[in-house]
Amino acid sequence: MSDLLEIKNLRKSFGPVDVLRGVNLTLHKGEVLAVVGDNGAGKSTLIKHIAGVYHQDSGDITLDGSKVDFASPKEGREAGIETVYQDLALADELSVGANIFLGREPIKKLFGLFPTIDNQKILEETENLINRIESHIPPKAPNVAGLSGGQRQAVAIARALYWKAKVVILDEPTAALAVMERDNVVKLSKLLASEGVGVIYVGHNLVEILDVADRVAVMFQGQVVHVTRSEDTTQEELIKYMTGFSETKVA
Repeated sequence: MSDLLEIKNLRKSFGPVDVLRGVNLTLHKGEVLAVVGDNGAGKSTLIKHIAGVYHQDSGDITLDGSKVDFASPKEGREAGIETVYQDLALADELSVGANIFLGREPIKKLFGLFPTIDNQKILEETENLINRIESHIPPKAPNVAGLSGGQRQAVAIARALYWKAKVVILDEPTAALAVMERDNVVKLSKLLASEGVGVIYVGHNLVEILDVADRVAVMFQGQVVHVTRSEDTTQEELIKYMTGFSETKVA
């Protein structure tokens, strides 16, 4: 696998608190890389730097071979980095299609003169996308507020897939979902990777992590202290690194 995203010696402090203390990490094209760690390990701060929410004090982020320094999440999205946070950032009052195309709606000319949103194309593309991800989302639902948590996650992931994101960050994507819906998110994460997307999967459920991830990176006190292939580790080993009872080992 070729390198898609590379993070070198990333550091960030908030006042006197060193939150990231020289993070090094690589994400490959077409892989699911899980990032785990106890609360306060630096996971959320790390992904917010990748997405353009925060700006590092020092260190480099390289995307597709070019150094990037996003001034905002909008710049990150334009470069191909999509983030699905726990709160999903969906517009509850809008339809499935409207959420997928929000801010990027296709335009047609009414009577050949007046530009207007092409709602028919939005519906057709939404139906095709739902079929593609094999999800039970009603494409004509008037809003996403009435969808289940798993269906809402599927909408957010489908949006990233449709817009051909290079990197998709999933922040605790199954935290509030039932077992069946968690399984669907795992399936969609693997689908993204199968299409060449690099997926960063942040979570706490180690059974789920070992199922979904190709590799696992463990953070402890603001550093990546262990990177391993999922098939080469166990829950018990990961817990030792998460709690600081094993020496740093990066594969």
